[in-house]
Amino acid sequence: MNRIEGVNILILTMFTLSVNAFAQSRSDTIVSLEEVVVEGNSRRAILMKSPQNVMQIRQSFLKQNFAGSLMQSLEKIPGIQAMSIGSGQSKPAIRGLGFNRMLVAENGVKHEGQQWGDDHGLEIDQFALDNVEIVKGAGALHYGSDAISGVINLKSAYIPQQNFEGEINLFGRTNNESAGLSARMGGRKNGFWYKANLTLVDYADYQIPADSIPYYSYYIKLKKRRLRNTAGKERNGGLHVGYLSGRFLTTFYLSDIYAKSGFFANAHGLEVRLSEIDYDRRRRDIDLPYHAVNHVKAMNHTKYQFDNMTVEGDFAFQNNFRQEFSEPVSHGYMPTPPNTLERQYNKHTFTANLCAKFSLAEKHHIHAGFNGEYQNNRRSGWGFIIPDFRTAALGAYVFDKWEISENLIVSGGVRLDYILTEIDEYRDWYKTPDGNGKEDYKIRSEKLKRKFNSITYSLGVNYDLNNWNFKANFGKSFRAPIPKELGSDGVNYHIFRYEKGNTGLQPEESYQWDAGVNWHNEKLDIQVEPFVNFFPNYIYLNPTSEYYEGLQKYYYTQTRVFRQGFECNANYKIISQLELKLSGDYLYARQLSGDKRGYSLPFTPPASATFGVKYSPQTKWSGKDGFISMDYRAVAPQNEIVPPENTTPGYGLVNAAAGRTFVLKAWKHHPLLKMSLQANNLLNKRYYNHTSFYRLIDVPEAGRNFSILLGFNF
Repeated sequence: MNRIEGVNILILTMFTLSVNAFAQSRSDTIVSLEEVVVEGNSRRAILMKSPQNVMQIRQSFLKQNFAGSLMQSLEKIPGIQAMSIGSGQSKPAIRGLGFNRMLVAENGVKHEGQQWGDDHGLEIDQFALDNVEIVKGAGALHYGSDAISGVINLKSAYIPQQNFEGEINLFGRTNNESAGLSARMGGRKNGFWYKANLTLVDYADYQIPADSIPYYSYYIKLKKRRLRNTAGKERNGGLHVGYLSGRFLTTFYLSDIYAKSGFFANAHGLEVRLSEIDYDRRRRDIDLPYHAVNHVKAMNHTKYQFDNMTVEGDFAFQNNFRQEFSEPVSHGYMPTPPNTLERQYNKHTFTANLCAKFSLAEKHHIHAGFNGEYQNNRRSGWGFIIPDFRTAALGAYVFDKWEISENLIVSGGVRLDYILTEIDEYRDWYKTPDGNGKEDYKIRSEKLKRKFNSITYSLGVNYDLNNWNFKANFGKSFRAPIPKELGSDGVNYHIFRYEKGNTGLQPEESYQWDAGVNWHNEKLDIQVEPFVNFFPNYIYLNPTSEYYEGLQKYYYTQTRVFRQGFECNANYKIISQLELKLSGDYLYARQLSGDKRGYSLPFTPPASATFGVKYSPQTKWSGKDGFISMDYRAVAPQNEIVPPENTTPGYGLVNAAAGRTFVLKAWKHHPLLKMSLQANNLLNKRYYNHTSFYRLIDVPEAGRNFSILLGFNF
């Protein structure tokens, strides 16, 4: 069986944090976006849990806001952006920083794919999640490198409570004719339990509110307004097996995520007019160029509770196997390639996390831990972007949460990291003139060995007073240069540029101050989260006036950068059934040195605000949880750009949603039928998302879309 095309396999499982976290994943005390804060003591406990701005997102929110990919479902959260690649893929960003400047973890273990890539999303099954924890701000203390802007921790921590239970979800979207099924089942007997999940998704080319798009000197006509070759499919499976008894808990987890999707050909360096492929033959065809990725995880979480101490361990293996296929077309000195495999990456990652938690004098809550990771990434194919590399990382930290009083908590910690990166030499598979009348296999990447060290820290405070809650945190994070930044030397035909690495790059450092102010009473809840961020040596890809093989040359360098901004939320209950909502975010970025001094940063999202109203009738026809909502999202124009970026005009979108739960009393055990309806971009507005991958070639975002999700819980 071809591995990348094969049926995704099931699974053996893992787990995440503690038994409390498992229980919390299904309790009503979790903070959700619909209920920014929960009434009573649970609300205060959540606000006082961390000096950082932390939000817990329920599974119900993900279903009610299902939008094709996990990050598109989370876009309603202020400060969270989805860097979209079509209708089925997107990359996460927190406060405008994505790729390797923010960290995605699954059940506490760092998710390792090819994060540096512009044109693919996360290998995560959003229907296998129980809840999502989002941490904004410096997150290096617990996770090490990369967690500069924050952490998105995906949790599947719920332990079944019955001998047998499960759910089936059917969903569809009109814009790209998406159809999917997700099934979960689980059971528990004595101390043993299991969970299994399976998700299948297929979608067609998506529609945009335009008949054609510009491409250099001519316009590309679109058949029925569909962006050709953006269809795709997913085949995901997972299995958890665990044992819980007294003070001991262990969980095993095995998952297999498979996705295949097409790329709009004109966005990947191809001249469609010269291609023999009929891209408009069928809207569900996945033609060249396309990518296929298979991500396998095998994880274990084990925990033991002593009298005065808890010891936990996470051990994981990940394999990310990604292939990109394209028409074999000659470029520059490169002859016509022998096959369609442009790029292939095979990345193996081994992770080990150990930690101990204990209390001193009932005031100091100590958390000390160790992290170790090893990566081995091997490339293949006729296109070169990054060389083969190996990375080993070790880190140790200690954190103290000091409860001075019931209303005042001070916390802080320090961490030490060591990272070793080795890069292999790479030569072109074809000869290039050397300028002296000879030809040779040009060296694109030289053998390199670099060591990086870092000390990071954080200091925070929480203070609760009547209806007020204050928090502040100052922290230092870092990011080791990745192999692409150190060793790239070649043409990236996907985005039409020549990229040159820099072997002398130093670890990127970030100093960030975060604050949170919350005020609430029975009717009004207001949350404001300002932040200030300084990079003394931000790594970025700088465009030059030089050209190579007809393409503009870019090189990696470092500069000082200053960023500041805020997020805000406000909920007002006019009456118990009617609620008004306002949320928004703002980000300012400026380069303080280098060739682009005075400019912003690439892909900096513009300011935005969302105004919404939600009506929950609580009548016989609506049930206890039935609702109807409508919102208007206003996005400012983005004129703060870095050449050769283009400015992006502002826009406004109208969205609506409705849903409710039906109790099927005629069936044994009264199973639940949950229905969620969504209407996005109701007015079919033509607009551009400044952080979208296809924005680079003037492709607008998707047009009007209606979604439905039916969930059957038994």
